[in-house]
Amino acid sequence: MPSFDRAELDEMVQRWVAENKRCEELGDWTSLAAMYTADATYGWNYGPAQEFMAVGRDEIRELALGQEMDGLQGWSYPYQQFVIDDRSGDVIGFWKQISEAKRPDGRNYEVAGIGGSWFRYGGNYQWSWQRDFFDLGNVSALFVEMMQHNALSPGMQKRIARSMSATALPGWYPAGQAPVDIW
Repeated sequence: MPSFDRAELDEMVQRWVAENKRCEELGDWTSLAAMYTADATYGWNYGPAQEFMAVGRDEIRELALGQEMDGLQGWSYPYQQFVIDDRSGDVIGFWKQISEAKRPDGRNYEVAGIGGSWFRYGGNYQWSWQRDFFDLGNVSALFVEMMQHNALSPGMQKRIARSMSATALPGWYPAGQAPVDIW
């Protein structure tokens, strides 16, 4: 496995964070697709029965950054810390997931626990793969709390209804059946 220039990896992380902030402000994350190699993969596990996988830059744009981020306008994902391995090109970023909606006490709704992304650097300021991890129990509990307080945006309500329909969404697979392994 080749080693990577540490300054280049640090710059990749800086570019990634800056573009994420810009996308959050726009409420559109699809431009992040340019930061993946043409054959990159992006996936995550969603409990014991489901996982998501986008294969290739176009699916990452359309599915992971489009379909799966739709309804999350007004949410931010501030990175808290990065761990960078310049020997392997692995980068792990730990982030929070915070809604602009406020609780009755004035605090923002925020997913408890640790969220993060594990990236593999592919050179030329692009990721060759990304795997996200988060606490599904905390995500579910937060959305239930937001429903109880009528704090879900119309976009998020539509997103939840879409995900609960009988029609399977593109990119979603029974656990262990995605076209690329999660890990």
